[in-house]
Amino acid sequence: MPIEEKEAKNGMLKNVQKIGKLLIVICMMFISLSSPALATTVEENAQAIEGLQTTLTFLWLLIASGLVFFMHAGFSLVETGLTRSKNTANILMKNFMTVVIGILVYWAVGWGIMYGADAAGLIGTNQFFLAGADNATWNSWFFQMVFAATGATIVSGAMAERTNFKAYLVYCILMVAVIYPIYGHWVWSGADMALLSGAESPIVKAIGVAHHDFAGSGVVHSIGGYSALAGVLLVGARIGKFKDGKAIPIPGHNLTIAFLGTLILALGWLGFNGGSTLNANDPYMNLVVVNTFLAGAVGAITTMAITWMKTGKPDPSLTANGLLGGLVAVTAPCGSISNWGAIAIGIVAGIIIYAGVMFNENNLKLDDPVGAIAVHGYCGTWGLISVGLFSIGIGNGILADASYAAAVPGLFYGGGISLLLIQLVAVVTTMIWGFGLSFIIFKILDAVIGLRVSEEEEIMGLDISEHGIRAYPEYLMREE
Repeated sequence: MPIEEKEAKNGMLKNVQKIGKLLIVICMMFISLSSPALATTVEENAQAIEGLQTTLTFLWLLIASGLVFFMHAGFSLVETGLTRSKNTANILMKNFMTVVIGILVYWAVGWGIMYGADAAGLIGTNQFFLAGADNATWNSWFFQMVFAATGATIVSGAMAERTNFKAYLVYCILMVAVIYPIYGHWVWSGADMALLSGAESPIVKAIGVAHHDFAGSGVVHSIGGYSALAGVLLVGARIGKFKDGKAIPIPGHNLTIAFLGTLILALGWLGFNGGSTLNANDPYMNLVVVNTFLAGAVGAITTMAITWMKTGKPDPSLTANGLLGGLVAVTAPCGSISNWGAIAIGIVAGIIIYAGVMFNENNLKLDDPVGAIAVHGYCGTWGLISVGLFSIGIGNGILADASYAAAVPGLFYGGGISLLLIQLVAVVTTMIWGFGLSFIIFKILDAVIGLRVSEEEEIMGLDISEHGIRAYPEYLMREE
């Protein structure tokens, strides 16, 4: 090697070494400034660590909230893609306004009813307009708000293509202000007397264990799904959906965006379930995430397999709903079960999706364009039941030191029927509360405003009749 080249390489090596040493110094300076381990006293060290953990939790909840917020884009795309192009702008507006209304109503009323001072285990009575809130409350409010809006969005999809826009807006207000937060108070408020979960509740005392719904199979999905059932029953089927008692397919106009929306929803479940740990330092967060996506994946595969066997072709839209059904079902038990439990739950959810959609159309003559009743209502119910079957129980096996799992084992893990019994009580409660109250509200709205648009407006499309605009003005599709 020439001397000049050797000297050049040696010089380059020295420069690299200098840069490395500089980086090490910078890193050490950063660590010394940021690390609580170098605090001057043990007490200061502990305080610094606690402060860091709190900051991480606040940050994680904001990220999780953002993921759930983004789910509304997913709902918009799924509902739009599975319906006809002439109603696209209407569906987008309903989903957009659901978020807008949800923010304001949950700030003014919903949070206080759900988490305010308890009255007889039934309802919260203060903290309206977030009065007296601190940083922790503001952080929690945002996370819970995006959940509240989701319940109304479920109803929007099931009643798509024929529902009066004004009536839907009023219903959305009542869902976020009354239906969702009152039931949420019974389950998640932490009040001693909370109807389904409080230690002093007569129901809990009688059964001996509290109801468990980790991230909302019941609170969000079942309530939304059975509310949707009430709306679909009262608004009636779309023109041309049934002929001589037989369901006629009405294809959606864009399967591409429907699948994109489905994947966005699946991504959002990372925040939906993972965020429900409420702690960025939680040792079981990753178990929650793994269980969530295992159930969703096997739900999709199961539904696809069933449609393939039944029709000779794997059905795309039902397969997508199989994924969502698995995610909905595992939302309640995901922090209390093993991976194998999640897979079993997902398999049953996939079966429920196919059976539920077919039953709704062929037997009940229900017109649910997006399958929301089966996905959220029926699979949400299965999710609540599955807690009572597959729960490992706090202090057992992989949940040796868990804090938020179901308190006792389920039936399949030797825990007896107590947990299953309280879960069944919650199932009945979600049906009565979600369906019953929504039925009354929709009846009143129908009498006062009118729940359904006219036949002429429906044929024209809600984009024109409700909003005076076409979502796709360049591509007008002739109605068959």
